[in-house]
Amino acid sequence: MTSTDADLVFSGGTVFTANTVRATASAVAVRGGRIIAVGHEEVRELIGPHTELVNLAGRLLVPGFQDAHVHPVWGGLDLMRCNLADVNTRTEYRSLIAEHARDNPDTEWILGGGWSMSVFPGGTPLASDLDDIVGDRPAFLTNRDGHGAWVSSRALQLAGIDRDTPDPADGRIERLADGTPSGTLHEGAMNLVNRLLPKVGAAGMREALLTGQAYLHSHGVTAWQDAIVGSYGDADDPAPSYLAAARSGELTGRVVGALWWDRSRGLEQIEELVARRAEVHSGRFAATSVKVMQDGVAENFTASMLEPYSDGHGHPSDNSGISFVPPEILNEAVPLLDELGFQMHFHAIGDRAVRECLDAVAVAVARNGRNDNRHHIAHLQVVHPEDVPRFRELGVAANMQSFWATLEPQMVDLTLPFLGPTRSAWQYPFGDLLRSGAVLAAGSDWSVSTPNPLAAIHTAVNRQAAPGYEEGDYEPFLPEQAIDLASSLTAYTAGSAWVNHLDDITGTIEVGKFADLAVLSRDPFAGPQEEIGLTTVEQTFIEGERVFGV
Repeated sequence: MTSTDADLVFSGGTVFTANTVRATASAVAVRGGRIIAVGHEEVRELIGPHTELVNLAGRLLVPGFQDAHVHPVWGGLDLMRCNLADVNTRTEYRSLIAEHARDNPDTEWILGGGWSMSVFPGGTPLASDLDDIVGDRPAFLTNRDGHGAWVSSRALQLAGIDRDTPDPADGRIERLADGTPSGTLHEGAMNLVNRLLPKVGAAGMREALLTGQAYLHSHGVTAWQDAIVGSYGDADDPAPSYLAAARSGELTGRVVGALWWDRSRGLEQIEELVARRAEVHSGRFAATSVKVMQDGVAENFTASMLEPYSDGHGHPSDNSGISFVPPEILNEAVPLLDELGFQMHFHAIGDRAVRECLDAVAVAVARNGRNDNRHHIAHLQVVHPEDVPRFRELGVAANMQSFWATLEPQMVDLTLPFLGPTRSAWQYPFGDLLRSGAVLAAGSDWSVSTPNPLAAIHTAVNRQAAPGYEEGDYEPFLPEQAIDLASSLTAYTAGSAWVNHLDDITGTIEVGKFADLAVLSRDPFAGPQEEIGLTTVEQTFIEGERVFGV
């Protein structure tokens, strides 16, 4: 091989570059882990006797996907434990849990998750549904969105939770008519049991990280932002596993960690976050973001709303959700963190939470001026129309979890009746955000939902679930908020790379950038948009090295 030969050449298909002009090509050459040529037949001149050739055969080559909001260590743990995400009935849940209990007779706790709220009346399963299959062992199973847990009677007993236990300020204990805890814990109430769970330990966390990383690579994901790094309840901190994997060379993905903002504390934790940022940095991993969970979720009425929830019959209730961080603290914390160079990564589901996060960034801009911290708000389920243009005005990226922007039983039964028609029409306004000029990034929130970017992209374009993910036959959900395929692909590549401050080296297919790439099974631009979700990932490369596929 001469010095001009490529190590790797892709040809024979279409290349989606994701650059600003969205130029297409048909061939890409790689040497030393970087892209050295993007074009057409002339690229083949770089083929030498030892160049590896990848015949795209009409398929599409894209930049590696970047997930701007994901929990891969928790996702890996779910795959290792009792994983309920792939079934969708009470009977199937009970069967899997019983099988897991039989197969693991020596484990003290039955742990896992992935159940759907829509399976159970009111979204709240009962302890009695667990007790007869797990026996005297405590069980703790989180739901798909991670904002609630299904627990057995033994778990409630060990935690000392009874009819006299008050709800914590940031959560709720679901109860039977007589006040007895029913077996579902919402938000901060989960910590009453969480604190009793056995620690995973260093070896278990390493296995979970590598399991989660391999699963992300199988979906073409080459970089991500871990949306919680630090002490979250009593869960193990994933940071040590990231550092160990980065130092050993086992961390193949590029990762930004979002340090957890402890909502039970105030501004005194900022000094600790600064120290933590300096400590938690090695190789492809750096914790340069701060995660603020500003509210909960709409299905359990903890998403923070400007107006109260409906009671389901069109009448206002007395509940408008929970703002976990009081605005007066948020408006002081965000400018201070911004001045210190932190990126803010907000969780905001309800319209009040979205506004509170935007307001805090506005205070930061007024005090500190403009900078390049690239703050972003994830989820964006309900956004008041008056707040849509503020994303562009304030330079805040809209971090979409577009897989959720569809009608399905949870949305139909547990959300729409309690939001009412006006607010229901404000959900996941990705089309309006795109038209307003906002930067769009994209993520999955796995293990809350699948990390498959193509399933999310299908929903962003069609506002319907991708093939294989449907839970009923529904019309498109607010189709006026759909975005086109190129915009959605760009959000999941260049947009998330921008949020992660990786756009100078990844996110587009351009000469000089790292060869972080994914080969798709087909060119989704070449077929009907209703078939986008049939596309899969066949090969994934990081710096020209294959990390998935053959």
